[in-house]
Amino acid sequence: MRPIRPTLAAASIAVALALTATGCGGSENSAGDGPKLPTSLPTDAAGIPIPDDLKNRLKEHGIDVDAWRNGEWKNWDRETWLREARDFINPIIEGLWDPDRMRDADKPEQPTDNDISGDQGVTDPTPRRVEARAVNAPYRGNAPEAGKVFFDGPKGSMVCSATVVKDPANPGRSNLVWTAGHCVHAGSKGGWYRNIAFVPSYNDRARPTARLESVPKTEVAPHGVWWGDWAQTSDQWIKEGATSGGRGAPYDFAVIHVTPEKGGTAKSLEETVGSAVEVDFNAPATAKIDRLEATGYPAGPPFDGQRLFQCADRPGRLSVKADEPTMYRIGCTMTAGSSGGGWLTKGADGKPVLVSNTSIGPVSAGWLAGPRLGKEAKGVYEAVSKKFAGR
Repeated sequence: MRPIRPTLAAASIAVALALTATGCGGSENSAGDGPKLPTSLPTDAAGIPIPDDLKNRLKEHGIDVDAWRNGEWKNWDRETWLREARDFINPIIEGLWDPDRMRDADKPEQPTDNDISGDQGVTDPTPRRVEARAVNAPYRGNAPEAGKVFFDGPKGSMVCSATVVKDPANPGRSNLVWTAGHCVHAGSKGGWYRNIAFVPSYNDRARPTARLESVPKTEVAPHGVWWGDWAQTSDQWIKEGATSGGRGAPYDFAVIHVTPEKGGTAKSLEETVGSAVEVDFNAPATAKIDRLEATGYPAGPPFDGQRLFQCADRPGRLSVKADEPTMYRIGCTMTAGSSGGGWLTKGADGKPVLVSNTSIGPVSAGWLAGPRLGKEAKGVYEAVSKKFAGR
């Protein structure tokens, strides 16, 4: 789910780049074409009270919660598009992400086809093409940590991929989801996206698109819809990130803390899906990693965004800018919609660990690149964990 990044102006290879919302896919319908929203706001249709700090932050920006849930969120005027890290707000609108709206949020933006040139950093030869393989269904038995992130932007409903990760402040009870920065924030030209929600094991039984129109929501979202009650990305992405040109890609990561849409459950996300992966912020250089496995829901042709795929390859290096961290790069044919999906390798104890996420890829869909997670990523992760410690 990358809002596919059309160009990467600083690389030594002649190929066009796009944010893998192959990144983010936008619906061809406008953001206002979603379901009719509730006309009243109790604490929440599920009985979940709206935290006072959220109410206060909304008021600071002149936003009334009732109005927001009744459609004011569709106002993308620059004055109401909250941008700063502390301004993230995401009130739950129960029923907004119904099966039809989720299914339609998979159409990627069309990238331009510009060459990449001028890289002054360290970039390895273009990797061989690796065909993405379908994950066997049911997904909750074969990739239980994987899921889709849905959100709204000025151009409509969009989608990314994401991974359930462990929470050091709440061992065994994590509500943390790892994805790409461009799946939660528009970067230098915008602010926080809205109505951000995570659906683990989306389309668990890998039903074809035509069948999804008639299956119950419990099959499309077997673990329910989990709304982001907090999200954080890097300062570098907020300042530099762009949907074209590869700017901010080495810092294109984010952590979302989620809560169930309907509430009423004592189980955490980790307990609900039955798994969560560790995050490794000290992963070795590419030469010491034999295999990286990327997972996601590609939505650009020939894929349709409704099924889960994986690619496995030995990583190489891609340098976007000489003064920024070098990224991992693997051969992979996944397309728009796979952005934010986790990249796993074997940790020191032999168990899978997350070391990156899908960020950018070429229009020709032959490879993907993801940030190498370091101190900046660790800072984002620990900040979200600390914010919800013991909760």
